[in-house]
Amino acid sequence: MLILRVAVGGTFIAHGYNHAFGPGGLAGTARWFDSMGMKYAPVQAFLSAAVEIAAGLGLVLGLLTPLMAAALISVCAVATVTAHRKNGFFVFKDGYEYVLLLALTCVAVAVAGPGSLSVDHGMGIDVMSSGWAGAGIAAVLGVGGAAVLLAVSWRPAPASAQTK
Repeated sequence: MLILRVAVGGTFIAHGYNHAFGPGGLAGTARWFDSMGMKYAPVQAFLSAAVEIAAGLGLVLGLLTPLMAAALISVCAVATVTAHRKNGFFVFKDGYEYVLLLALTCVAVAVAGPGSLSVDHGMGIDVMSSGWAGAGIAAVLGVGGAAVLLAVSWRPAPASAQTK
């Protein structure tokens, strides 16, 4: 599990870092979020980068693994709805293939548990946070968090305005 946690968590850390410190920085990320209809785009950009970095690090460490997986599933769900769903499945068309794979990998980590080389195992909480309990925590909080964020903050342009 360590290899999977490091690979997926590291991917999210890099992605969050790019949102915050990449060529456009947080301002560029905020402009992009605004163009997709996200209200409070500067706040959303900061929170997105912070969650990807912090939860990615938590996943790497195996710290509160189902909660970290839930946060990352939420990021993927929001990205799917706001940026990728309209483009279809395939990643080469900017579809949701990649974010779906990352989200499902986070669910798999929550089901399998963090493994013996994890902070959760060291604290003795890995047994309570794996299997169906881990999957339930990750999936319900991840999808629920995304649904709340989208309900509060996403206002896409009407379809007729998008085609002009």
